[in-house]
Amino acid sequence: QVQLVESGGGLVQPGGSLRLSCAASGSIFSIRVMAWYRQAPGKQRELVARIGSGGSTNYADSVKGRFTISRDNGKNAGYLQMSSLKPEDTAVYYCNVQITLLEYWGQGTQVTVSS
Repeated sequence: QVQLVESGGGLVQPGGSLRLSCAASGSIFSIRVMAWYRQAPGKQRELVARIGSGGSTNYADSVKGRFTISRDNGKNAGYLQMSSLKPEDTAVYYCNVQITLLEYWGQGTQVTVSS
């Protein structure tokens, strides 16, 4: 069993920054991929960014140049640095990890961008 706990969400003004963290614990042998997804009200969950075990990254076009994903393999932790936030970034953000053939989700953390 793997547990994921996200933190760092909150209310921020447009143009501001937030850093989300994801801490993984439990039966972790090797996290192949760590990713962040988000889901806004009335919309489908979408991939924001992912990072492989070797450090390769992918981003949604809507966040390129503004968000940075990183991971600390020694701590089984992942991070999403979000800058130049826009109201359309408002959503619940979920951490996702892939371990072998299984994937796990965190409970989500709310990010609200509003003046």
